[in-house]
Amino acid sequence: MSMSPATVIARDLIRCPSVTPKEGGALSALEALLKDAGFRVDRVVFQDDDTPDVENLFASIGSGAPHFVFAGHTDVVPTGSEVDWTHGPFEGEIDSGVLYGRGAVDMKGGIASFAAAALEFVDQSGTDFGGTISFLITGDEEGPAINGTVKLLEWADKQGHRFDACIVGEPTNPDALGDAIKVGRRGSLSGIVTVTGVQGHAAYPHLADNPIPGLTNLMAALNDLKLDEGNERFQPSNLEIVTVDVGNTAFNVIPARSEFRFNIRYNDTWTLDSLKARILETLETVNLGSLKMNIEFKSDASESFLTKDETLIDALSMAVSEETGRTPELSTGGGTSDARFIKNYCPVVEFGLVGQTMHKVDECVAVEDLDRLAAIYHRFLVSYFSK
Repeated sequence: MSMSPATVIARDLIRCPSVTPKEGGALSALEALLKDAGFRVDRVVFQDDDTPDVENLFASIGSGAPHFVFAGHTDVVPTGSEVDWTHGPFEGEIDSGVLYGRGAVDMKGGIASFAAAALEFVDQSGTDFGGTISFLITGDEEGPAINGTVKLLEWADKQGHRFDACIVGEPTNPDALGDAIKVGRRGSLSGIVTVTGVQGHAAYPHLADNPIPGLTNLMAALNDLKLDEGNERFQPSNLEIVTVDVGNTAFNVIPARSEFRFNIRYNDTWTLDSLKARILETLETVNLGSLKMNIEFKSDASESFLTKDETLIDALSMAVSEETGRTPELSTGGGTSDARFIKNYCPVVEFGLVGQTMHKVDECVAVEDLDRLAAIYHRFLVSYFSK
């Protein structure tokens, strides 16, 4: 059975067990493919305290502006129990026109499609197509995101690369290819609230100061907080309490401390500073008596953003419409992605496969979707570099 270029590339990448932070051979496979096509390829390893070393890849072809970037990640989440899979998670099996394996949609399939598109474009146009095409590929998107895209962008900037636009190949479509292009994302802010009292015997509460009632009052205050109504660009911001921990297993002990953790997904009504101030203001309205409260905002917070680059959005929307017959929604929903880092360097949007099976057992993609996505990316490149 003959396979399309996108399918072959996706299958080969899936067969690489690149669970974060392991490279698993995925970047090596991509490097060989791109070098054979004339791309200049750099493999860059980044390190940091208390995090694993991570391999990344940067490749480019052509010269000058405009400089367009395809961005993505070859690392994948763990498989779970492999016996639950219909086909092995790293076998890349095709069954009834569907390619199975971890990373099929998130996002080795997306990488395969934009690689196939770029190779076809360069094969047809040659390397003198009036600009530069680059690949910015990390192995640290599904992990702590410390030694990946952030540092690779900094590295590329120091090498003199100035990007004009980017597509991240995340699986943006909820139901069918062509449903949605992500043109922005809500921001994310996480925090830990700790309440400290005095430990003591449960039979002698007057000798202790139980932090749990104070903690529950603080949780109630945040749970009742309505941040905003949303706007024409973004859905309403939401705050979710995600865990509560006292660390006490004894029935006859009043604990000394308790904590809860929360996460906020917020729109462009807020900045990080204004949102933090609103959270502090809300917590400080709660009367804790002699209990002590501390709040720690986590350092991995991200700002909301909205891309308004008409050249990028219009070219991609037209390519999607021409290939699928659908007019894609310009969406800002969902969680975060590495686009939150790329937006500091150039306009960025996200468009990839259908995301229904991402992170699931039997993650899979229709071969037809891989080929159609490659065709969309190819149409985009032709349009973008004809401006």
